[in-house]
Amino acid sequence: MEKMKMITPLVEMDGDEMTRILWKIIKDELLLPFIDLKTEYYDLGLEHRNETNDKVTFDSAEATKRYGVAVKCATITPNAARVEEYGLKEMWKSPNGTIRAILDGTVFRAPIVVKGIEPCVRNWKKPITIARHAYGDVYKASEMKIPGPGTCELVYTASDGTENRELIHEFTGAGVIQGQHNLCGSIESFARSCFSFALDTRQDLWFATKDTISKKYDHTFKDIFQEIYEQEYDARFREAGIEYFYTLIDDAVARVMKAEGGFIWACKNYDGDVMSDMISSAFGSLAMMTSVLVSPQGYYEYEAAHGTVQRHYYKHLKGEETSTNSVATIFAWTGALRKRGELDQTPELCAFADKLEQACTATIESGSMTKDLALITTIPNPTVLNSEAFIKAIRSRLEELL
Repeated sequence: MEKMKMITPLVEMDGDEMTRILWKIIKDELLLPFIDLKTEYYDLGLEHRNETNDKVTFDSAEATKRYGVAVKCATITPNAARVEEYGLKEMWKSPNGTIRAILDGTVFRAPIVVKGIEPCVRNWKKPITIARHAYGDVYKASEMKIPGPGTCELVYTASDGTENRELIHEFTGAGVIQGQHNLCGSIESFARSCFSFALDTRQDLWFATKDTISKKYDHTFKDIFQEIYEQEYDARFREAGIEYFYTLIDDAVARVMKAEGGFIWACKNYDGDVMSDMISSAFGSLAMMTSVLVSPQGYYEYEAAHGTVQRHYYKHLKGEETSTNSVATIFAWTGALRKRGELDQTPELCAFADKLEQACTATIESGSMTKDLALITTIPNPTVLNSEAFIKAIRSRLEELL
């Protein structure tokens, strides 16, 4: 068959460890045989980030602004052990955090639901979408180790030179301190993205923080959401028959466990990081979740919501067989290809993305799956496939659909 044409390239951000291995197999087996794939390639593997002093990460984000759509492989955020392992010049920051800070917007994550993989929470009947703010908080924090007794303050110096000071703590001994920030403009973009997404998908929207403790920081989030909702979205929500409400995050956790799903749960940056992992694991697997960063300027970055599968990578290096779930990474590609097709008005590219997703779910529902799913499936006598065989089984299904 003739390969499908692409008009505008995707920004392709390669990654690390086992997901980097899967990335190549996915391209070789599921994309290049069927699409005249056009990408602008950026190697975000840790070695190359180190070689470029992390410039490649910034370059990839700027390229996303130019082309509008990006697809990203999972990457390592180094800790002290990784600095030693890779001989890094410094402990580079999270590439996801860097890219999100440049693009702004909101990360929407939802579980990929297939028959035979039942949620751990019995009453969850529909997917739960996490809307995660993509700027600031701990990901842009400044930190300091406090060596001994002394006073730490927050100091704001206005443009006219006047100062406001707030005591943080009077240390009597050693400790640590961290300063976080956010921007009202970014919070406003976050709120509008969540309200618009809720209207588009006809789902209720929950928003949760801890404003009873954080009476200025978290309360600002709450106030901005409420003001924008009342001024711009109240009537539209009522017309659509959907609801917006705010609740404390601990109350939201209690509520979500008793809900049936089918709603959007908006969270601050770190809260969304944690809760999306909880939701994806409870629905089946971290490797069974879609993730897209939607910028208010109309930029889209699709990624797998999980890590680089380090343990499997070390097995792979030893020549041992792995059974690594590649579904989330495949769905990152399908999401980006579908959006590219929508923006370029090439419906055949959108149709291909749909069929590749159908091939993934059909393969699992037929009983052929990776080990992580075989351990939790209700399908009798599943066939456990290794990493490459699973992708090749999806290719066979895809060829049938095409």
